[in-house]
Amino acid sequence: MKVIFNKDVKGKGKKGEVKDVAEGYARNYLLKNNLAVEATKANLKALEAKQNKQKQLEQEELEEAKKLKETLANLTVELKAKAGDGGRLFGSITSKQIADELKKTHNIKVDKRKIELDEPIRALGYTNVPVKLHQEVTGTIKVHVGEK
Repeated sequence: MKVIFNKDVKGKGKKGEVKDVAEGYARNYLLKNNLAVEATKANLKALEAKQNKQKQLEQEELEEAKKLKETLANLTVELKAKAGDGGRLFGSITSKQIADELKKTHNIKVDKRKIELDEPIRALGYTNVPVKLHQEVTGTIKVHVGEK
């Protein structure tokens, strides 16, 4: 019997997959526990429509990420910190501070975990910081650290 999986079933199939399984297994376990539905023409069309919608949403997300990359390329995030001799900071600038300042001054919300700062910024001046906006899109923010 052909079924469309609603959820991942270990050893049998993943969500959205169409597979042939034993009729007894399908009727007594998969269908009863709402883990799968029978693969009728209507259900297959619904699955196809759902997959097309998902592809469209992913495409829109990618376009949005590309637009955000363009916007971030033209921005400079200004941060102030106390510094000692030679432009060395007392403390450091973290990805959280960069994300907060970006939200406050430019009203752009970027998750601090997406800001790929290898190590916190510990010196005055300009630093280019990579930001992972999407699986395929990485932007750059210019961060300027000035003295308080």
